[in-house]
Amino acid sequence: MIYFDNSATTKVAPEVLQTYDTVSQKIWGNPSSLHNFGENAWNLLEQARQQIAKLMGVKPSEIIFTSGGSEGDNWVIKGTAMAKHRFGKHIITTSVEHAAVHNPMEQLRELGFDITYLPVDREGRINPADVKTAIRPDTILVSIMAVNNEIGTIQPIKEVGEILKDYPNIHYMVDAVQAIGKGIDDLVFSDRVDFATFSGHKFHAPRGTGFVYMKSGRKLAPLVAGGGQERTMRSGTENTPGDVAMARAIRLVKENETTTVKREQAIKERIYDHLSQFDHVKLISGRDQGFAPHVLCFAIPGVRGETIVHAFEDKGIYISTTSACSSKKHAEAGTLAAMKVPEEVATSAVRISLGDQNTLEEADQFNQVFDELYAGFQKIID
Repeated sequence: MIYFDNSATTKVAPEVLQTYDTVSQKIWGNPSSLHNFGENAWNLLEQARQQIAKLMGVKPSEIIFTSGGSEGDNWVIKGTAMAKHRFGKHIITTSVEHAAVHNPMEQLRELGFDITYLPVDREGRINPADVKTAIRPDTILVSIMAVNNEIGTIQPIKEVGEILKDYPNIHYMVDAVQAIGKGIDDLVFSDRVDFATFSGHKFHAPRGTGFVYMKSGRKLAPLVAGGGQERTMRSGTENTPGDVAMARAIRLVKENETTTVKREQAIKERIYDHLSQFDHVKLISGRDQGFAPHVLCFAIPGVRGETIVHAFEDKGIYISTTSACSSKKHAEAGTLAAMKVPEEVATSAVRISLGDQNTLEEADQFNQVFDELYAGFQKIID
């Protein structure tokens, strides 16, 4: 089996699973309990927070544990709206965000907020100047993803941050779910970014884990109210084994990040260069440094994306139709529509997403299988 769908989810690393199991079995007290058993759990949770903060170059108090990317995105967006609605109801985002950002924005729009969706160019990238043009006196939040989950475009996070230095009261959020372990932490944690969201299952941690970076001094209204956990920011009994396992997963990813990024880029380029030889293949992702090393989107116009996915699946290779979160809805990809990609190409688009376990040998196998399948697809195309 060749697994090329790591942007959808990753396999839990054996070491991470071992950590989860050990903590579940031996330190299962409630971190909020006053007794020694609860205190042990609390101490372990705080060690995990400190480890993540150190690896990310931020303060432990700036790490808030969540259940994943969707919760983090919803919290920052709605928490900002709740905390700052008296000062304004205007929000700026892009036309290529993940549904975990786009849908909360639409919920707020129905409640009377004004949402500006920035256009993108042919590579799916916004123009920072458009951010400045869109800012109004009542703007309270700018939300821009770091890496597009469908085609891998890296957005100009730092450039937007430079613009926002002149607007210190506007919250600046980055959806960094696809960015961790890809060599761009300096972009995600640039000094003007106020919030960044992360999801554990994207980097070999258990599902249901994640965290939000929340810069000191910034304020959000809680999305989940209750027992006051996570400094009242995110109530609910803490997922101690999951969060401790996630901390270990991040450490493992960061230890091998440089090597992994180089290998992923090499794999991507080998497949990209092979696909570029075919007249009926449309390469949507780029291979340069403006794109993440692990995502490659392409299409064979005239062949539906799900047909391509299942054809590869029959050969033991797993890819997806753009975002896994929307692939079963048979909807045209939001990113491709925003890029004004023709419908025939958009409905044919598929995504390869690489991980640290993939190899160049797998790339060669993929290319060989592609040749076989393409010969069959020619009958559909012609």
